[in-house]
Amino acid sequence: MKFTKLLAALAVTVSTALPAAANDPELTVLDWAGFDIEALYAVYKEKYGDSPTYSLIGSDDEAFQKAVSGFKADTIAPCSQMVGKYRDAGLIEPWDQSKIPALADIDPKFFDSPQIKDDQGLWFIPANWGATAIAYNRDEVPAEDVASLQVFADPKYAGRVSLPNSSDDVWALAYLATGVTSWSNISDEQFNAAADWLRKVHPSVRAYWNDSAELSQLMASGEVLVAWSWNDAVALLAQQDYPIGFQREAKEGSSTWFCGYVNTKNGPGKEEKVYDFINSWLRPEAAPALVAAMGYGHTNTKGMATIPAEDLVAAGLGPITGPNFAQTPKDPALHERQLAEFEKIKAGF
Repeated sequence: MKFTKLLAALAVTVSTALPAAANDPELTVLDWAGFDIEALYAVYKEKYGDSPTYSLIGSDDEAFQKAVSGFKADTIAPCSQMVGKYRDAGLIEPWDQSKIPALADIDPKFFDSPQIKDDQGLWFIPANWGATAIAYNRDEVPAEDVASLQVFADPKYAGRVSLPNSSDDVWALAYLATGVTSWSNISDEQFNAAADWLRKVHPSVRAYWNDSAELSQLMASGEVLVAWSWNDAVALLAQQDYPIGFQREAKEGSSTWFCGYVNTKNGPGKEEKVYDFINSWLRPEAAPALVAAMGYGHTNTKGMATIPAEDLVAAGLGPITGPNFAQTPKDPALHERQLAEFEKIKAGF
């Protein structure tokens, strides 16, 4: 294939990682790079004639640090495992569920945590979900090599692998690789085994990618052959005819996660507009647009039911039979411990 064409397409995508130009000053959304998709906020734009003002980030920890440092947003888009941190920091308040009719269409499993929903109210609106698994170049990496997560430690691929600069995704990988499929009750022994595995892999890492556009470029250039990847990098490369494979059934397993929106305290904009934005996002029609644009699943069951099964499989959202590490809400203390240890590992300690 002609990689110049692919790299040109990816260069456009990289721009999504930059702060977006200000639009509606009465709604500021702190969101993931690439999620400023008009089809998701179409009803909002139809009502107000403008797009929300987006500030785009590449990781959960980046978003949290921005929020705790004083950045003012009306809503923020963390993944579920971060909700406890936002609550403990006093940054968010419960949603008014009476203003969000589509909550009834969200798969109930996404609310199954007291950090998300308790007797004080609903603290987090699940909106999208996806998988983290092995992305690889099918022309240069045999399928049998990615049958195990130990491919990341294989000397054959030293300097040709990439891992996310995301402590949650990296630790999900490390726990799976060392035989652990949940972080609900991690022992010191399990933590240390996972940390040792990451230290073993670290010398082989070409780069810790910060967003899917960066990972896509690394793979398109040929620098990286194997990566621990989200769906959207795979979807982007597939759209450009790159020989991308996505192995979700390695013998040790793969990971899933879900993200959504929290309601910040004392947001600078208008509360009514926050709910209009959320209601546009959660409508069934947003589901196929999200899958097509990003390769991610939507939490609206009615919307997902309209998408052909083969399209879901192509996006990496189909059913799997192997182990799954679900990145559900976890103890904030464990998050901080993982984050600190990951920084040491990246620094070579």
